[in-house]
Amino acid sequence: MGTSATRAKNKYNKASYDRYLFSMPKGSKERYMEIAKKNDMSLSAYIIQALEEKIKRDNMGTTK
Repeated sequence: MGTSATRAKNKYNKASYDRYLFSMPKGSKERYMEIAKKNDMSLSAYIIQALEEKIKRDNMGTTK
């Protein structure tokens, strides 16, 4: 079993975040990560922002 710090982080992450795994074409990840980095964002934050903007444009619901 992991250290107590690792267990605590895992417990926090499980309680605080939903996870969704998706696939993309080979080579795309590096390109997306570079673009996110140029915008001072993580890839996850960049993807979430893109999704929220798309939802607003499509007028499909409310966002946080």
